[in-house]
Amino acid sequence: MITLTAVAATVALSATSAAFAVELKWAHVYEVGSDYHQVAEWAAEEVAKRTDGRVEIKVFPASSLGKEVEINEGLGIGAVDIIYTGPSFVERYYGPIAISDYPFIMRGFDHWKSYRGSDLFKDLSAGYKDATGHTVMGLVYYGQRHVTSNFPILKPDDMEGLKIRVPNSPVMLMFPNAVGANPTPMAFSEVYLALQQGVVDAQENPLPTIKFKKFYEVQSNINLTGHLLNSLLIIASDSAMGKMGDDSDAVREVLEEAAAKVSDSIYQAETDLISWFRDQGTQVNEIDRKPFQDAVLPKLTDWDKVPYDKEQFDRLQAL
Repeated sequence: MITLTAVAATVALSATSAAFAVELKWAHVYEVGSDYHQVAEWAAEEVAKRTDGRVEIKVFPASSLGKEVEINEGLGIGAVDIIYTGPSFVERYYGPIAISDYPFIMRGFDHWKSYRGSDLFKDLSAGYKDATGHTVMGLVYYGQRHVTSNFPILKPDDMEGLKIRVPNSPVMLMFPNAVGANPTPMAFSEVYLALQQGVVDAQENPLPTIKFKKFYEVQSNINLTGHLLNSLLIIASDSAMGKMGDDSDAVREVLEEAAAKVSDSIYQAETDLISWFRDQGTQVNEIDRKPFQDAVLPKLTDWDKVPYDKEQFDRLQAL
């Protein structure tokens, strides 16, 4: 009888603990097979372990809870709790945090890592929190973006009038506008079909994304413009931070580890993929980037139009 009572009490306690577990939704637009999703699933498991099941994260990939603009809006209304999102999408809420995503402003992976650990990044994250109430939990390396097309692009003139898909954010318009292209904002999930049907002539993304989204199947050339070095932010909503209570530090620790883990993976993949694409029969074109950089520079330092100021620009360049 005592044994049965003890078992019943244990079951009741387990049921109570499960009932009161905080359940958080982590939404993103990337495929199930991508490193971003795989590491998010790893983070969900780690959070459950380190909080003894008090915080449970369910990951929703491939725009299943909305496209990028929608999941950003979802943070404010409680539709989602955690997201991966690009700084260029966050720019509409707090402009300066998008500085790292501007054309040719980052010098490479080592410069990016210095930025990730810098006081500048901490200050910009704090500015975003002041503006929205939401918390930046980590910075993820997304890679250098390159233009794909059905013919070689070796100089700015080759992009004149090119109908190129770009994400729907202001920063993404700067590079194509500077070289005379015709930027066409479009949801990420629609790009493959648009390329296949000729709705757009080109698109731009990092090499791992070009692989995962299979853009090389419908574009014959990858042009190594490296015009942007992109990041993703891992952001937790204000309401999610409130729900987690004392466990928020453990969750932040896991998400920072996840950000570092996926960043290293993406950088390695980016390094290895040039030869992989060539093996698939895709033409990969090395280019002289300086003419492209020269075309963009006047826009990059037009202080009346960019969302960051000269002091922030200089701090980033000094890293």
